[in-house]
Amino acid sequence: MKSYLRHLPNVISMARIVLVGPIIWSLLTERFGLAIWLFLIAGASDGLDGFLAKHFDWSSRLGGFLDALADKFLLISTFVCLWWLGLFPWWLVLSVLARDLVIVIGATVYNFRIEMVQPEPSMISKLNTFLQIGLAAAGVIQLGFGGVPDWLLQALIWAVMVTIVLSGAGYVREWTRRARVLGSHAGD
Repeated sequence: MKSYLRHLPNVISMARIVLVGPIIWSLLTERFGLAIWLFLIAGASDGLDGFLAKHFDWSSRLGGFLDALADKFLLISTFVCLWWLGLFPWWLVLSVLARDLVIVIGATVYNFRIEMVQPEPSMISKLNTFLQIGLAAAGVIQLGFGGVPDWLLQALIWAVMVTIVLSGAGYVREWTRRARVLGSHAGD
C-alpha cells in the first residue's frame, strides 16, 4: 500500500474537526435535519478513522490527539448548542467542560513535568464518550423530529454525569499514581 495512505485516519479526524462549524451553524439556525446528517457523518468518520488506524496499523501519536480533539470539539459544541436551544441543563454542559478541562490541564502538566503523555482513554472514559454521543444524537433528534421520550433523555443525562465524575476521577488518580511511581524511581 502507498505510504501516504497511513495518514488517512489523521485526515479523516481533521475533516471531522472541520465539520464542527457546519454542525453548529445548522443547530443554531434550526436546520435540524441537516444537523442530524452532519452528526451521522461525523460519527461514521470517527468509526472509520479508528478502524483504519487499528486494522492497518496506521495509528500515530498525532492521530490519537486529533481523534480526541475532534471528539471534544464535536461534543462540547453540540452540548453548548443544545443548552442554548433549551434542551440540556447548564450544569450538564458545565460538567462536560470541567471534566475536559481537568483532563487537558492534567495531561499538559504531566507531559511537561513528568513524562510524555500517551493518549490512552480508560474504559470508563470510552463509555462516557459513547454516552455523550448518544445523548447529543438523541438531543438533536428530539429538536429535529421529536419523539425521544423524556425519560430516555433524563437517563442519558444522568448516565453521562456519573461517567463524567468516574472518568475524571480515574484520570486524576492514574496520573497521580504514575507521578508517584516515577518520582520514587527518580530518587533511586
